[in-house]
Amino acid sequence: MVHLPAGLKAFSLRSHPAHGVNEGLTYRERMRRHFPWITLVCGLLLVGLTDVRFLSPANLLGLATDVAPLLIMAIGITLVIYIGSIDLSSQSIANMTTVLTTIALPAFGVVSGVLVVAAGFLCGAISGMVTTRFKVPSFISTLAVGGIALSIGQYASGQQALHMDTVQRQQAFGWLLGKTAGIPHELMAAIIVALLAWFIQSHTIAGRIFKAIGTGEPVAVASGIHVERYKILAFALSGMFAAMAGVMFSVRLSGGSPTLAEGFLLPAIVAVLVGGTPLTGGVGGVASTVIGTMIVAVVRASMIYFNIPATGQQIFFGIVLIVAIASTIDRSKMLTVK
Repeated sequence: MVHLPAGLKAFSLRSHPAHGVNEGLTYRERMRRHFPWITLVCGLLLVGLTDVRFLSPANLLGLATDVAPLLIMAIGITLVIYIGSIDLSSQSIANMTTVLTTIALPAFGVVSGVLVVAAGFLCGAISGMVTTRFKVPSFISTLAVGGIALSIGQYASGQQALHMDTVQRQQAFGWLLGKTAGIPHELMAAIIVALLAWFIQSHTIAGRIFKAIGTGEPVAVASGIHVERYKILAFALSGMFAAMAGVMFSVRLSGGSPTLAEGFLLPAIVAVLVGGTPLTGGVGGVASTVIGTMIVAVVRASMIYFNIPATGQQIFFGIVLIVAIASTIDRSKMLTVK
């Protein structure tokens, strides 16, 4: 049963593995819900057998820190996929953000981070409005907004890499570069963002309505939900999280470039899907994406251990993406595929 705000009707979910409803599920369907964390453990053990140092706490901590920006980007995409849509603008928004943060830093200091995160929120909201008000499929609207963000980044940077002043970066974002009790602040920031997104998804009216939309948008509309408003919010939050990832990229690498986050979109989407949030939405969510991101991190690390080139990694993630979609999608929501 999905519980909605007072004055709106609640509705029951049918017994289907994609909805997380236990009644009537087979053993195979129940086990499929545990597949992400089983995959993570198997991946860790596989690489650990090759090099036992891989499983050392220091190495695992470094592995988690390396994917902190990817996790933040994937969390934003999760909220959009959770409602049954897709966001292809995240990478471009992150790229644009690295440039704008670097340019704004001398004049605004730490406030530059706040301003570019607000810009990311606005870009996401535009994608949502184009999707809902003009009935443009989300993959088209976000691709178009991503193209605009990319062009802004290219124009603002003069199509070249920009560099931050070391002193200014330390004064404004030094808190993001240090460690506390041996734990990098980047990882702490990513965990805080993940907890914030999880709270929004699990403990707010917006989060419950996101689930209702993903589970069955026509039923949500019939229940009196202002679906368009909440879909725009999901896209806006995705843009905001993509901008946060961009800020982290720029601070980590001490600069910005319209291609700095290139190659992160596919792994981010894979992290969402292998974590257990299907493209049809309504199930999974932020916690699942955390596991999915760690799976991606382990896969990337294993390819380095096995000397697989970067082109091979993209091929692998492409294959994983197809398999993940084919194995998790709720076909009852898709009578035809076009």
